[in-house]
Amino acid sequence: MRTLRIAAAVEAASLALLFLNLFTVHLRVITSLVGPLHGTAYLVTIGAACMAPAAAGSGARWRAAVPGIGGLLAVARLRGRPAPASPAVDTAPGGPRG
Repeated sequence: MRTLRIAAAVEAASLALLFLNLFTVHLRVITSLVGPLHGTAYLVTIGAACMAPAAAGSGARWRAAVPGIGGLLAVARLRGRPAPASPAVDTAPGGPRG
């Protein structure tokens, strides 16, 4: 979940930087540095959302695929949802009744 939050923030911030550059100075160096960063953050966001156990039935995986803000939508959808519990394993000597 932490990876998803970080990737979503980087995705949104890099998109904001790309738009700011486009509408102001339009420097090629900013585009060539931030563009691949944004694309990588987008792919990491999708991957992290697909791997999150809580995303299975929540629709967060589909939301993560929305370009630009999908990561933020997925994080918002997953916030407050507990991860599915793993089966309890009793390691006490003598078993569960011992």
